[in-house]
Amino acid sequence: MAIAILLIFVLGYLSIALEHTIRINKAATALITGVLCWTLYIVFAQDKEAVSESLAHHLGELSQILFFLLGAMTIVELIDAHDGFELITQRIHTVSKRKLTWTLAVITFFMSAVLDNLTTAIVMVSLVKKLVTKPNDRLMLAGLIVIAANAGGAWSPIGDVTTTMLWIGGQITAGNIIVKLILPSLVCLLVPLLFMQLVFRGQVRRPSETAGGIVARPVPREGKIIFIAGVLILLMVPVFKTVTHLPPFMGILIGLGILWVLTEILHGEKDEAQRATYTVAHALRRIDTPSVLFFLGILLAVAALESTGQLALASAWLNETLGDLDLIAISIGLLSAIVDNVPLVAATQGMYSLEQYPTDHYFWEFLAYTTGTGGSVLIIGSAAGVAAMGIEKINFIWYLKRIAWLALLGYFAGALVYILQHRIFG
Repeated sequence: MAIAILLIFVLGYLSIALEHTIRINKAATALITGVLCWTLYIVFAQDKEAVSESLAHHLGELSQILFFLLGAMTIVELIDAHDGFELITQRIHTVSKRKLTWTLAVITFFMSAVLDNLTTAIVMVSLVKKLVTKPNDRLMLAGLIVIAANAGGAWSPIGDVTTTMLWIGGQITAGNIIVKLILPSLVCLLVPLLFMQLVFRGQVRRPSETAGGIVARPVPREGKIIFIAGVLILLMVPVFKTVTHLPPFMGILIGLGILWVLTEILHGEKDEAQRATYTVAHALRRIDTPSVLFFLGILLAVAALESTGQLALASAWLNETLGDLDLIAISIGLLSAIVDNVPLVAATQGMYSLEQYPTDHYFWEFLAYTTGTGGSVLIIGSAAGVAAMGIEKINFIWYLKRIAWLALLGYFAGALVYILQHRIFG
């Protein structure tokens, strides 16, 4: 039974990794993989009631992640529907390549920590299309944005799905992860940024209005209100958890409720057609539902591996083969450049218990950094990279030649800073 479940998981994983080749959405593959793993488990199990109880237990844990993502994605869509992000993008006026790289990198780094790396990458890469005409310049900036978005998401409990998973799972706390990872994450961005300054020089050409450039329009009052309220709500989620001791998804849901009421008040006097695009119902239709279903499927599959004891065996093998926590975390991070980091982190959470490595342990913090930033090494290694690839049609080989080595330098530099920081300050 265990071998059959493991085989299904591996085949499902390969199908997810080869999504673009086989042209089957990874959400569909993940759902089939997750359900098949549990089906085999219960069919061959003697105590079927125990399997059902185990599934219910895992579902209670992973549903917290899904509801958190659902709420956060809806809030971001509401801000976008109100053109709230234009408040940031309209303030970039420089045409100097050096100044533009610094400006975009800093904005992306901190915006990713507040929103998430995927949304930030989409917003910023779309912005570059409005700011830069030359395709090669846009590609270089898009590569930088991928690195900055992943680095920015790693040090925030709400900046990356994997960091959120570790936070909700109790492996890390919000305040501690910010303090411990902000410097390594910043170094992970600064090293590629400094190297990029040596080759990316001169000025960019902006699209003119006559050539089809986008004319900036003022952000309406409602857009400003929703942007400020949405960002404040996202920032208050960790505070809500600390004060109430309720899970983070409760904070995001009450925040969504507040924003829902606010949009109803702001657009209450408009007719149905005018207010349709500004409602929460419209935002819910626009969120990336396949991604939510993908997380559900893959987390179910990983939970099956944990329940059948496969992850414990994998943990023992890693400990015997590598032995060192630093090597284990760095290896998992590099592996996330090839395969999706969500199942990797989910598997690691199952392999190592909180009794073995308690909350805010060195290993969990380092894992948050490595899996959050390791995906930048390849364009397909992170959600931010895949989004940029789709918007700018970035070629895999081009990214491998021009950006991958920069991301790798930043990854190892940040990892070294984290290790030294821990040994010096504890």
